[in-house]
Amino acid sequence: MTTATAVASVKDVSKTFGARKALNGVSVEVKAGEMVALIGPSGSGKSTLLRSITGLQSIDPGEGTVSVFGEVVQKNGRVTGRARAARQKLGMIFQQFNLVGRLSLFANVMLGALGRIPGWKGVMGLWPAADKDKAMAALHRVGVSDYAAQRANTLSGGQQQRGAIARAIVQGAQAILADEPVASLDPVSARKVMELLVELNKRDGLGVIVTLHQVDYAIRYCERVVALQAGKVVYDGPSTGLDTKRLIEIYGPEFEDAFWEAKA
Repeated sequence: MTTATAVASVKDVSKTFGARKALNGVSVEVKAGEMVALIGPSGSGKSTLLRSITGLQSIDPGEGTVSVFGEVVQKNGRVTGRARAARQKLGMIFQQFNLVGRLSLFANVMLGALGRIPGWKGVMGLWPAADKDKAMAALHRVGVSDYAAQRANTLSGGQQQRGAIARAIVQGAQAILADEPVASLDPVSARKVMELLVELNKRDGLGVIVTLHQVDYAIRYCERVVALQAGKVVYDGPSTGLDTKRLIEIYGPEFEDAFWEAKA
């Protein structure tokens, strides 16, 4: 496995907040074309790891490094000058959608094209015709083209999250990093969003890294799972290897019943 072919390569990374180690010597690599779930109890370091990959969260000084598509984006506690260019290859999807509420869904999706045109054109809405066509095609693909003209803050959570996925498509992202993308959604909308991520992975070949609280979704939709506990990787392997005993070790015995349901 070589760094150059990896969506992300994290080596011996730590991150400290006060007296707490959010990440403690974490090493993990995600190859292009993989769909990987990050799971673990609240506070285990899932979101910190994802944000470290994007350079939105700096890591502790030391030997740790973070690379994205072969470019070192963090080293010795500093975000490098390559981080911005690397971030253009990553489509970010967040729990709270990160759409501009007062703008139409179409305008939000068009923001994915900002990396390709001068900023002033984006501010004035002078989008190239090809990008407009791409935006409508992306909205149609995720099933919300009928809402293109509607203000984002009037849409349901599921519609907004699908709009965020469409924005990543317009961006031309080579990989998707999704931080709890279904945590705020009803079960039907959550399944639709997960199915779209699987489609982008299988049909388009995009690498996908997704943090999830829902263990059953990780097992159902992702072939590989990385589990964190207290800032350390405690499992990295196929989702089929997450039996009830292993899940209890990760989350604690008080959640045993929920995991039985997840495996049913």
